[in-house]
Amino acid sequence: MSTTTKTTITFQELGLSPLILKALKENGFEAPFPIQEAAIPLLLKGVDVIGQAHTGTGKTAAFALPILTKIKIRRNGPIQALILVPTRELALQVTNEINKFAKYTGIRTVAIYGGQSIVLQYNQLRRGIQIVVATPGRLIDHVKQNSIQLDEVKFVVLDEADRMLDMGFIDDIKSILFYVSEDRQTCLFSATMPPEIMRVAQEYMHDAKEVMLNQEELSLDTIEQSYLVVPEREKFKHLCNFIKKRDKKQTIVFAATKQRTQRLANELKQEGFKAITIHGDLSQRERDNAMHRFKKGADDILVATDIAARGIDVPAVGHVINYDVPIEPLMYFHRIGRTARAGATGKAISLVSHDRVDDFGRILRKTEQPIRRLNEEMGIAVPTTQKRPNNRYQPRPSYSPNSGHRSRGDYGGNRNMRSNREQRDDNRSSRYGRDNRSSRYGRERGRSYS
Repeated sequence: MSTTTKTTITFQELGLSPLILKALKENGFEAPFPIQEAAIPLLLKGVDVIGQAHTGTGKTAAFALPILTKIKIRRNGPIQALILVPTRELALQVTNEINKFAKYTGIRTVAIYGGQSIVLQYNQLRRGIQIVVATPGRLIDHVKQNSIQLDEVKFVVLDEADRMLDMGFIDDIKSILFYVSEDRQTCLFSATMPPEIMRVAQEYMHDAKEVMLNQEELSLDTIEQSYLVVPEREKFKHLCNFIKKRDKKQTIVFAATKQRTQRLANELKQEGFKAITIHGDLSQRERDNAMHRFKKGADDILVATDIAARGIDVPAVGHVINYDVPIEPLMYFHRIGRTARAGATGKAISLVSHDRVDDFGRILRKTEQPIRRLNEEMGIAVPTTQKRPNNRYQPRPSYSPNSGHRSRGDYGGNRNMRSNREQRDDNRSSRYGRDNRSSRYGRERGRSYS
């Protein structure tokens, strides 16, 4: 099943409960987005749904609204809905959205994730919870300690399933689903559909209907996209210039690795910009503080790695700058989707070093929306494409817009396509949401969980 380009019905016509409609109106939700229009009627009928959608296209409401409509309120009743997400940031984001929709229903939702006191979570669960939004590792801890029972769960959502696959959670998901009754309704959302995801869908879903966003929506046509081809050593200079000229302050800058991200944020601060970073090496408190400062505007530039690309939901973001071009075209769309949230407009600028022109060419071929090349407008010659030197970014002289060049070292980091070892390090030890605990299950599996 595919969506239509234009929304033609209202939330009321979708069959949602009056209490939910009241909350939607209060929060400014006037008409359903295409993913909502397509998925909500299916879920209300009890059909399993496979949805292909990017973050920021309204998919949380697409599964949350029908679940809230169908849940039965019982005093201290069992958990009826389980939503699995890859990171604690997404767990909090989804929980906050559900709480907005459930304001007048009396339905209680709790976020369960590593890095937060498990005793605090015990106390929240004792109050009687109908919906649990959880990262797999901490949920397994609760299941094994009998603080969460899943045998009466009627609704399961696997949100950002491809991200959970990337982070090594597929076995954990299968283990969790073992505890859930087969008499359930299952919904899977994923931005991409790799074979392993489809195998999970076939094994754990029944006669699932597919809901795919149309090409126009996948192209993110509310974002003004452009790129500049420059030598690696000149990228920082142009980054500073773009930041100075932006019309909206909130900006996210994406870099290839966590080390490169930290160095870039430090150099931006040395140039007088209010920059903060978020990546896998930060503690939970440091990540929370960084996101709080960015959301409040105390720091208006957030420098992030790809592993943070789907966990950031700040409506005020007006600009995304790709300091390093992603290897995979779909990651480009995940990144720039941090701006133009929920129908707003935004700008995305990519700095393309000469040895990344081919990578960006694949991105250009993936979108039907225009991506302007700025070289001609700015009078900057396009560098001659050269062979990639040992698959590494070239060092660049540090740049100061006010005092010319001065040496402060270089990035010299790995290219975007990191080694398998570094990917495993991010997934296991950094994981953008790692548990600071040593649970029995974690010790048995020999790793920590988000």
